[in-house]
Amino acid sequence: MARVVVEVMPKAEILDPQGQAIVGALGRLGFDGVGEVRQGKRFELEVDDSVDDVALERIAAELLANTVIETYSVRRVADAPAS
Repeated sequence: MARVVVEVMPKAEILDPQGQAIVGALGRLGFDGVGEVRQGKRFELEVDDSVDDVALERIAAELLANTVIETYSVRRVADAPAS
C-alpha cells in the first residue's frame, strides 16, 4: 500500500470568494499582514501496487478536480501503515 496526496486549487484567474472571506476574517481578528488566501482541497488516498501513476492522474482529473477551474497535483508520500 502507498499513500497518495492529491491537492486541488482554484486556477489563478478564478476568483476565490472563500479565500477572500478568510482574509477579511483575519483582519477583523487582528491578524495583519495577510494579503491573499487561496482555499483548496486535499485528498489522501491509500492505494495498492496495482494503481499506477496514469490511473492516479485519471482519478484526479476526472473525479477530484474540475479541470476547467482548478489545477491539481498528485504525489506519492510514503508507504501507508499496515492494517
